[in-house]
Amino acid sequence: MPKMKTKSSAKKRFKVTANGRIKVQQTGKRHGMIKRSNKFIRNARGTAALSKPDEKIVKSYLPYGR
Repeated sequence: MPKMKTKSSAKKRFKVTANGRIKVQQTGKRHGMIKRSNKFIRNARGTAALSKPDEKIVKSYLPYGR
């Protein structure tokens, strides 16, 4: 049986936590910070966990993420 392939874009963007959730960087901080409120910028620090439906999609891209 051949090995399954991992999506290269997914392995760069997502990490699987010990509980099996998908950890991802907060969105919306690449450019255009002048338009954004200080509250938005502050709340978009660090990482977030994906929602359950999105998590299901991403897990299909990471066959060996445990």
